[in-house]
Amino acid sequence: MHTNEPTSLFLRACRGLPTERTPIWLMRQAGRYMAEYRAIREKYAMLEVIRTPELAAEVTLQPIDRFGFDAAIIFADILPPLIGMGLKLDFIKGEGPSIENPITRAYDVDVLATPPATETMPGTLKAIELVTRELVPRNIPLIGFAGAPFTLASYAVEGGSTSNYAKIKAFMYSEPAAWKRLMVKLVTVQADYLAQQVKAGAAALQIFDSWAGLALGQQDYLRYVQPYNTMLFKTVAATGVPVINFSQGVNAYLLDAVACGGDVIGLDWRMPLDWSWRQIGYDRPVQGNLDPVALLAPWRELKARIDEVLEQAAGRPGHIFNLGHGILPPTPVENVQRLVEYVREQTGNKRDDQN
Repeated sequence: MHTNEPTSLFLRACRGLPTERTPIWLMRQAGRYMAEYRAIREKYAMLEVIRTPELAAEVTLQPIDRFGFDAAIIFADILPPLIGMGLKLDFIKGEGPSIENPITRAYDVDVLATPPATETMPGTLKAIELVTRELVPRNIPLIGFAGAPFTLASYAVEGGSTSNYAKIKAFMYSEPAAWKRLMVKLVTVQADYLAQQVKAGAAALQIFDSWAGLALGQQDYLRYVQPYNTMLFKTVAATGVPVINFSQGVNAYLLDAVACGGDVIGLDWRMPLDWSWRQIGYDRPVQGNLDPVALLAPWRELKARIDEVLEQAAGRPGHIFNLGHGILPPTPVENVQRLVEYVREQTGNKRDDQN
């Protein structure tokens, strides 16, 4: 093995290198399905946990200590960078994120600031340093992350979650010049934030485009999203760490989303993994793609669905086992435990048989 080749299973899979078994981590693996996390949240609000490095570090490590995942992901949220830009964000209990002063006109875009992440996100950057200190001796990489421009813009314009994306699309169509300025500002902020996460110790990055694929048809995606995602991935590639491109709901134009960039393509659960991987090309590593709701099913059903994903991955190098979106709060902890153990058992044995 070359000395510059990574030794952790996750980082090797990100590079398409062979691994002795399939690495596994789960989106939102630190969170509400764990009693340890809920105990912290009873005492502290969401933004407090994110901004307090010791708390964010503790929450990041909880699922690693409990399940032994092959990678950790820093406990944060995609939205706090908007606060540094001038938007008043809060997380309302039972409702989710809410922005008090959403973007409603071109002027609102022009007054948005693009300050450096070292000024606006010091808590998360410090938490990354603390977690890395714990994980490096255990050879477990830490993933840093950020939201893609469209997903952040949709919260900024809608003022919170939405089911029809009416405000964001109306703004996009009626204010094309302001839209461009907004997206460029978001790319600037996110590129810097991701680069600073790597400086703080993140060994890989994930860019979440949670909403573009659900909100937009192919033509709108190509016109209003793809140029800015491409700009972001291109800039972040300079960090030298593997970057995961997770775009939810883009199956109708998967290759357009893939063309934006990223070393690894995160797949949602809506299409079979083998179909998606064939479209992308087997030389590109993929991550996914168990339906998060399968973790609420009885073991016989869950096991069948895990088997399906593993069969479709066919033991090829470059597969990282994950869910097709974040783990859901009602998920039984024992199902997560069984999932991790089963993936290890199945892929470890199969690889051994092949050698």
